[in-house]
Amino acid sequence: MGSSVRAGSSVRDLAGATPATRDRYIDLLRVASLGTVVLGHWLMAAVTSDGVGNLLAVVPGLQPLTWVLQIMPVFFFVGGFSHALSYRSLLRKRPGGSTDSVYSAFLRARLQRLLRPTVVFILVWGGAALVVQLLGGGGGLTGVTLRLVTQPLWFIGIYLAMVAFTPPLLKLHERYGWGAFAALAGAAVAVDVLRFAASVPYVSFLNFAFVWLAVHQLGFLRADGRIRRPALLAGAGLASAAALVALGPYPLSMVGMPGEKVSNMAPPTLALLCHGLWLVGAVELLRGPGTRLVARPRVWRTVVAANGVAMTAFLWHLTAMLGVYGAMLALGVPLPEPATGAWWAQVPLRLAAAAALTAGLVAVFRTFERPVSALPAKGSGAVSALGATLCLLGVLGLSMVGFGGLLEGHTALLIAVRVSAPAAVAMALGGWLLVERAGR
Repeated sequence: MGSSVRAGSSVRDLAGATPATRDRYIDLLRVASLGTVVLGHWLMAAVTSDGVGNLLAVVPGLQPLTWVLQIMPVFFFVGGFSHALSYRSLLRKRPGGSTDSVYSAFLRARLQRLLRPTVVFILVWGGAALVVQLLGGGGGLTGVTLRLVTQPLWFIGIYLAMVAFTPPLLKLHERYGWGAFAALAGAAVAVDVLRFAASVPYVSFLNFAFVWLAVHQLGFLRADGRIRRPALLAGAGLASAAALVALGPYPLSMVGMPGEKVSNMAPPTLALLCHGLWLVGAVELLRGPGTRLVARPRVWRTVVAANGVAMTAFLWHLTAMLGVYGAMLALGVPLPEPATGAWWAQVPLRLAAAAALTAGLVAVFRTFERPVSALPAKGSGAVSALGATLCLLGVLGLSMVGFGGLLEGHTALLIAVRVSAPAAVAMALGGWLLVERAGR
């Protein structure tokens, strides 16, 4: 947080060195959004001895809660704010540097804390999956675990794209402001029209870019103080999302549901973009009380500590949750039918156990989230961009195919191409090495 504070400094030192100009509310939103996602995943899992289901499918009446708890758009909004400030800071520090070298430095600086823990996660789980399947395992809850633990990697892939596209999209923002956001939103509308009205194949995958980059663009607008009517933004987003769900082909849930023909999440839809507008407006309306809250020293130290391990906790939280259920089955602890009284009574204990196991995993792997080297003086922007692209495709592919069926050649459809887990791992590792090499 401050140039005079070394990487090994305590949380108290880091918190105390925070510049007065830092927007602490943004840090609070980052922690709160990831924490909400983790908690939501733990609560939605409906695990029985027969497999893993979704609580929202068991109790459809809970699906409206996703309009508050599907908070990932807030994280991407925060990312846009942070990326704008980071890239502009590098430009100021290197006024004589080439755009190519600044881009390379920006990519490596933003991706270092993201990719290192991700690569470690992939290597650990990839090795474990290979051993399990060589020994003839991979059935039951183990097989489900090998398939599910990689699902959160979709978020890493989208975030990689946001970092990679920040410089050109920031230029568009600086020239057109809200017009740049409107162009991305309009492209998302066009994709949904082609998808639902014209049944054009594969076009829906474009909204992984258009929807999430539009939300990211709102972060640029926030960085320049151009979100001046958050109540209007929240109201328009909420009303539009409600109308689309009521009148269009969009489902009620803002998270993916098993077996549904249309998902608002995969690929993202116009309804999810409107949901993002509502959430961004809502958190901006809470900016005043949120800023006062995080100004308290104890709260700020908690936020600083959580930010330091947030990505590691996010990567391993499903591992911890499934580990808890696996231990319960191994110990003969009964797993009640989801949504029954006995199931709800067990929830606090399961959450506490998952939180404790996640903390243990964070203690083991947190070191990989810390930056390890200074920014390069020179670098290749083209090589960095290629590396980021390979990482994006690798982690997205792995999020879809999982580690199950490694030895059987199991594949999943990534856009219009079938991808296997080994191919996805190779792309992710190769891309990471390119990003690191370009920065050196």
